[in-house]
Amino acid sequence: MEITYYGQSCFLIQTGEHRLLFDPFISPNELASQIDVDSIKADYILLSHGHGDHVADAERIAKNNNATLIATFEIASWFGDKGVEKTHPMNIGGKVTLPFGTVKMVNAIHSSSLPDGTYGGSAAGFVVETENQAFYFAGDTALTYDMKLIPEQFDLDFALLPIGDNFTMDIHDAVLAADFVQVDKFIGMHYDTFPYIKVDHDEVKEVAQMAEKELILMEIGQTINL
Repeated sequence: MEITYYGQSCFLIQTGEHRLLFDPFISPNELASQIDVDSIKADYILLSHGHGDHVADAERIAKNNNATLIATFEIASWFGDKGVEKTHPMNIGGKVTLPFGTVKMVNAIHSSSLPDGTYGGSAAGFVVETENQAFYFAGDTALTYDMKLIPEQFDLDFALLPIGDNFTMDIHDAVLAADFVQVDKFIGMHYDTFPYIKVDHDEVKEVAQMAEKELILMEIGQTINL
């Protein structure tokens, strides 16, 4: 599984021939100024909630690629009204089978409204299961005991967890979340983009190491294989 990081909480995950893009906030992000948004290829765009730092480039990339946008009913409808032709609305607890595997929408504790103030439904995370691997994309969330339900149904290989604090979990809660979903390896997200969420990289790595977890902090534009 090939993973490319585009900053904040935006990842492109390629599984086989399918490309899944999560929470595209790229063009307004000064830290991602080297990324050419129009060169990004995506088959599916998954949006965890409606905030601008998660949906800013969703319409543009969806239209460039005729990609299917997956989100809550409210967010999918909002983008449909903007001319995104292919949407798949979901809600918490629902699961859909797609050509690459399954996507289950799970609970997240966070607010959700779209850039124009429209109600965005419930914030969400996603569990994606393919033929060979499964992972959890937490979105923006507080630590919640609901995470303990995930390993009841899925054997995860890794997770993507927010670590920036203030708006989401910090590194200490993220380590607990990794325990809750039973992974030893997680990729950090939602940090450094704004002053409120800047983190000390050495410190967060040390906290993870002390908890016997492997924390991966990717560079913007970097691609890794897991």
